[in-house]
Amino acid sequence: MDSVRFGRVLGIGARLAAKTAVAAMDAATSPNPSTGTNKVNVPTTQPTASTASATTKKRAVSSTTQIKQTGQGLKDGSRRFNEAFGSRVKRLSGALWLELTGVFFGIFALSAGIGAWKMRAALHETVTNHEEHSRLLVALLMAMVFGYFCVSSFVKANRKTRGR
Repeated sequence: MDSVRFGRVLGIGARLAAKTAVAAMDAATSPNPSTGTNKVNVPTTQPTASTASATTKKRAVSSTTQIKQTGQGLKDGSRRFNEAFGSRVKRLSGALWLELTGVFFGIFALSAGIGAWKMRAALHETVTNHEEHSRLLVALLMAMVFGYFCVSSFVKANRKTRGR
């Protein structure tokens, strides 16, 4: 992947993540439209001694109900936030992790390939260079295996970002 395309993909991903975060925060903080508004009845006159305990009980019940509804709203908001934002962050961070491991596998493949290039004179085995020939084969094998891991990590990351 060339640097211009990589930068473009990284920029688009950052902008999408920011837009998703803003939308999820708006959705989490907005009131639930399916439930009605909760109004607490507050008496305008001073209660008498006999109705004071009844008013206190009503306030306690309404306060408890309001706390339960607030807790439920918080659960709903966090669930909606996770649906809107969490799944995208998980997918994009997984793709970033695959790309990072692909880079490290590429570094290992490159170093093994350089080592094999330096030992290319030992390509044909003779009695005098048996050990160098076996080192060359091991270096070639390492370069191939780590090259495969590198390419497969980038292919998996590409599939993950496209949502396949």
